[in-house]
Formats: sequence, structure tokens, C-alpha cells
Amino acid sequence: MRKDYRLEKRKYVVGGFLIAVAVAYLLRLFTLQIADDRYKDRADSNAFLKKTVYPSRGLIYDRNDSLVVFNQPAYDVMMIPRDIRDFDTIDFCNTLQISIDAFRDRVRQMKSSPNYSAYTPQTLITHLSAQDYGRLQEKLYRYPGFFIQKRILRQYNYPAAANVLGNIREVSQADIDRDPYYERGDYCGDLGVEKSYDAVLRGIKGKEILIRDARGRIRGRYEDGAHDIAPISGRDLRLSLDIGLQQYAESLMVNKIGAVVAIEPSTGEILAMVSSPTYDPNILVGRQRGKNYASLVRDPRKPLYDRALQGAYPPGSTFKPTQGLIFLQEGIINLATPYPCYHGYINGGLKVGCHGHGSPITLKPALQTSCNAFFCWGFKAMIDRRSKYGTPADAFEVWKNHLVSLGYGYKLGVDLPSESRGFIPNSKTYNKFYGKGHWSANTIISVAIGQGEILATPLQIANLCATVANRGWFITPHTVKEVKDTVIDEKYRERRVPTIDQHYFEDIAEGMRMAVTGGTCRLANLPDIEVCGKTGTAQNPHGRDHSAFIGFAPYRNPKIAVCVYVENAGFGATYGVPIGSLIIERYLKGKIDPSRKYIEERMLASNTILYSGVKKH
Repeated sequence: MRKDYRLEKRKYVVGGFLIAVAVAYLLRLFTLQIADDRYKDRADSNAFLKKTVYPSRGLIYDRNDSLVVFNQPAYDVMMIPRDIRDFDTIDFCNTLQISIDAFRDRVRQMKSSPNYSAYTPQTLITHLSAQDYGRLQEKLYRYPGFFIQKRILRQYNYPAAANVLGNIREVSQADIDRDPYYERGDYCGDLGVEKSYDAVLRGIKGKEILIRDARGRIRGRYEDGAHDIAPISGRDLRLSLDIGLQQYAESLMVNKIGAVVAIEPSTGEILAMVSSPTYDPNILVGRQRGKNYASLVRDPRKPLYDRALQGAYPPGSTFKPTQGLIFLQEGIINLATPYPCYHGYINGGLKVGCHGHGSPITLKPALQTSCNAFFCWGFKAMIDRRSKYGTPADAFEVWKNHLVSLGYGYKLGVDLPSESRGFIPNSKTYNKFYGKGHWSANTIISVAIGQGEILATPLQIANLCATVANRGWFITPHTVKEVKDTVIDEKYRERRVPTIDQHYFEDIAEGMRMAVTGGTCRLANLPDIEVCGKTGTAQNPHGRDHSAFIGFAPYRNPKIAVCVYVENAGFGATYGVPIGSLIIERYLKGKIDPSRKYIEERMLASNTILYSGVKKH
């Protein structure tokens, strides 16, 4: 009998079809039971209500253990859309003191979220007041599908240090995509240490599983809480800030635009960091946060802009100590090298002006009197010394690299977000501007005195002052002294040593001491504290010059180094020196001597915003 090959082929076709159907069913079962959580969510939500239990956020103390930031309870209205039944919407809105339109808008926004699910808890309203919470709690049984979620809100003990502390805000979709810890309705750190230390402050969330009956009513904890997960509180922070000094420095900067940074030289710990104008951090708490934040954004004085970290300013004469260090290190000068000053640097038809003082002049008196000509001549002697460096471009690279080692031109690495790097040009910058081989020291002479293309942040300028105070080393500035039960990052404990031999720093410190005892910083001369300082008057093409000052004290074993930068305030001695000296005195002595009270009163009452082009309001 002949074999029927058509029947044979049909068998394979039928078999293949059955296998394909089986595979399709298996794939669908896999999708429904494993890959797709929708049906699992539906089943679970019928029997259970899974509630997130939020941990207590870590507390924040200052260096003297004063409580700066703590927690208070807050309440959010949550809803599970699938469980909502008919309810009195008007009564619900009246209870929460919101309009019907606002309620509908919030529901619409909630449903438009990519993480929306009708079977899982969704946030409807955040930050209920205690009064609203009490009213809603009494009536909650009338609104099936709604419940109250307890959360944590931050409270600030002092209306100060907003730029350092930061705040918390509701997470965005970008935050959720970046970090699986977050879910819609969570809060994360925004600005300051709240942001940079968010991972240690936020703790670990817990979970509570409640069991429902057939009608969806809560009947208690599932298996008496055997499957609940307790939250783990966030770690506390101890800041390096002295909150009293911070408040005092902020008071001196009222009605002024600028920054103050004070550092403990031996540790790199930031004692105070002021950006002015500032704001009370408490206004960014609660349901008015959005409105208040928008108001800060619109403010023409830009209080959200952290001038201490982000402001890139010409350092002016506060830059001259770096020049003295580089010239000594490179053998361009010694302590006896004199340069002329005929009311300024005059060379080849070029003049950089200077005020009257003796001439010729050497390094320490040049620091004492803030002589422009001395540092211009020293810069020219280095950049144009072809016998040593080959070309001005090569000499400039040596000069620039020393500055980088001193903390300029790149981010220092402070433990706060949004630090600016400032700007130190390199030889390529000038090759591009003027053409390779077509520029010399005179072409760019203004950089010798901290002008021209040179830009630095107040933090970088303060760090230079701390480096001189330490006589040749610094520790990366930081605002957190201690994280509870952990050790701070190694980089905030390691010394960083510039490319300048340490013995040269003593000469610079002596010149800065002379500036206080008989030079441009005489107003900083305290009767029983040896203060070292350097003024800066930074030219400003858009208005009045900026007033700057750096100083440290005591001369031996210094405890504080400070930078003050006041925009549009004129000479460094007019505002920078008095404010800096008051901060030094307040920190070291705890009070201002009666003989200097008139200086304090003048600084507290003065207003330099008048000269900034920004209206006071």
C-alpha cells in the first residue's frame, strides 16, 4: 500500500498549530501572572490595603549641638480610585476648604501621571493643616476610598542659613526615574545639605498591610502585623556651622548683595556661609511652598541664587597673595626685590593706576598697601621671561597651574550642590583671542591684580585665606561635621598641599598682618587679637566697584578665616573690612567690644542695594 504523504504533512501542520496555540497561551499566562502587575494589584487590593510608613527624617544640629532642623507631622489625603463610592463632594471640599474646581483639577492631574493606577493609593492633597486633619478625621467614614497618610514636614528653628540647609519638595518624575526609592507623592531634598545628604537623611520606608472584608472595610492588620516592615529613621547630621555666627553674619549683610564665607582653617569646616539677600527657610514648608517659591524666583534680587557658591566675581586685590606666592616659588622675586610705583604700573604706553605710597616697594609693603604696580611688574617679569619658560604661553601655563593647586579655576568639592568653578583662563584662551605668539604680559596685565578674565567664588577666596592661615595647606571646605553612626568622606579629612613651598606662606601672612597694623585693613585691627587681612576693590564695568576682604585670626594657630564680598559697595575698606572684622571678633570673643559698637551699628544700618541697580522692596 502506498504511503499518503499529504496525510503525513497534515499531521505536522496540525501538531505545529497545537504547539503554537499552547505557546501563545503560555506567553499570555506569563504576561498576566508575572510580567503584568495589574491583575495582581486588583486581587491584592480586594483583600489588602498596603500603606507606606514613612521614616522620620534625620535631624540637623549645628556645631554646638543646637537643634537647627527638626520634624513635625504632616498629613496627606490619599485615595484608591477603585474603592471610591458616591459621596458628598461639596461637603468633602468644604471640609478641606478647597473649591470644587480645585478638587477636579487635582484628580485630573493625578490621573495624568504615568504612575497612576486605580488599584493603588494615590495622593490627592498634601500638607493638611492640623485643623483640616481634625475635621476630615471626624468625617472620614463618609468618604469610602479615602484615607489619611501621615508624613513628615521639616521645621526650621532659626530663620537663617537657607542656602546651606536647603529644603524638601515633592519628587518629580525625573527623581522617580533616577532613584527607585521614590514613588509619586514622596519628598526629597532640594538645595543645600537636604539635597546633598538626602540619601542619609531620608531613612528607609516601612510597610503596613491591612486586611479588608468583602465590602472593602479595614478589619485590622494582616496576620497581626507579622508581614509589616518597620521604617528606619534617617541619620542625624551635625553641621560645621555656628548658627549664632551665621545669624550675625546675615544681619550684617541685610540690605546688601553679596556673600560671606567663614572657615575653620585647621579642619576646612565652614563656620558661616551667607548669600545675601536671603530668605526664611520656613516659607518653603507646607501648602504655600509653591506660591512662595515662585515669589522667590521672580524676585529681582535673586535670593535663591547662592552667591557664596555660585557667584563668580573678579577677586580684585584679594588675589595678590597668590601672586606673591607664585613669584617667590618661581624665583621671580625675593623679599628684597623692589619694583617702582609712580601712582601705578607704567610700561610701553600702558598704565594701571595705583594710590599713593612709597616707591620703590618690596613684597610685604606691597601687600600692606595693596600696590598694583608691584604685582604687575612681577607678572611681567614672569610671563615675558623667555630665558626660563620659552614663550609667554608656556610661562602662563606654569602660572595657571599654581593657581589651580591653590584652589582656583575648578570646583573645590564642597558638600553642597551647584558649586561654580569660577574661571582661570589658560594660554589657549589668549591664543584664540590674540593669535598664537601675538600676546605678552602687557596684553593681559589686568589678571595680575585679579581683574580681566579672572573669576572666583567667595568660597574659593575664603579657602585661599585659610591656606595662608595654615601656612601652606587646606582641607576641602565642607558644611557637615558629622553624620550619625558614620564617618564623613575621606576627602573632608585629607590635607591638600599646593605647588608652593610652605615656607613662602609665612611671608604672605606677615604682609597681611602689616596690612592690618598699618595698611589698608586698619579697621580690622583688634586690640587683643592679631588679625591678618587683605582688602580688595574689584572693578565693575556695570556700576560701582565691589568691596572685598579676606582675613584670618589669630596670627598664630588661626581659628577662623573669612571672605566678605559686597557688590557695588566701593572700596574694600568701606564694607568688606568692617564686616569681616566684626565676624572675626564675634566668633573669637563672643561679643563686640564697646569701642567698636559704632562700626557694628553702621554696618547693620547701611544699605548698598541702592547702588546695585536693583530696587529694594
